Amino acid sequence: METGKMNRLKVIKTVEFGVYLDGGEGREILLPARYVPDGCREGDETEVFIYHDNEGRLIATTLRPLATVGEFQWMQVKDVCAAGAFLEWGLMKDLLVPLREQKTPMKPGRRYLVYVYLDLVTKRIVASARIDRFLDNVPPRYERNQEVDLIVAESTDLGYKVIINHQHWGLVYHNETFHELEKGEKRKGYIKEVREDDRIDVSLYPLGYEKVDGIARRVLQTLRQNGGFLSLHDRSDAGEIYSLLACSKKSFKKALGALYRQQLIMLEKEGIRLVDREQAAGPEDASGR
Repeated sequence: METGKMNRLKVIKTVEFGVYLDGGEGREILLPARYVPDGCREGDETEVFIYHDNEGRLIATTLRPLATVGEFQWMQVKDVCAAGAFLEWGLMKDLLVPLREQKTPMKPGRRYLVYVYLDLVTKRIVASARIDRFLDNVPPRYERNQEVDLIVAESTDLGYKVIINHQHWGLVYHNETFHELEKGEKRKGYIKEVREDDRIDVSLYPLGYEKVDGIARRVLQTLRQNGGFLSLHDRSDAGEIYSLLACSKKSFKKALGALYRQQLIMLEKEGIRLVDREQAAGPEDASGR
């Protein structure tokens, strides 16, 4: 059993006010009746989140909080007091950000990026807005084009700072996004480069030819929907390309090259045209399958 995380625990006792779960090492953890799944009996296993109630006792819930221990998340301040700020966490109990863990005094109603962790002294789950000390603490061992999870943290002059896999800072350049990213937005990304100083460049799209087939199929489908012609070419504005095909200009040009080599399209001065609608009738044609 891990406090502050989702656990799959066995029901060992049923009582009027809920069930007790096996927390290991002789610990029994209450799952209150309002969270007990229908038909749950002794011997069954259920997935629960383990945290401390207001009395400091370990308790279980089937609710999933906005973030578990070891994760970053944007959360809204519900209230502030002398001890710190309390965040809306998705549970009946709010999450405390102690005063010492606030970069600036937090204000009710505002959202902040925080890290959730288990305090080693109090053994309670708390959050910190001093997020830098929880990032880049292990060497970045990523492969080029590796898929990763991203959380958008903030916008800079160069691009968007993102948190990679809850472990490292990364950067998505403005000229590679094609639309505005929102703080707190979660999405998949792809490692472009880990620099010698361990700074990491990230793309929102797979790199190289790995994705040409998918975009090429999208181009064919869009051509069919538009009567076999699109007024797009290699000199078209990147924003126009993205609005129609949801891909970068570089990827669009690679897809055109792949389709042209397969003689599925003609490259005209004003755009691209299907060579043979029957030949391009199915989305699988672009990949040769």
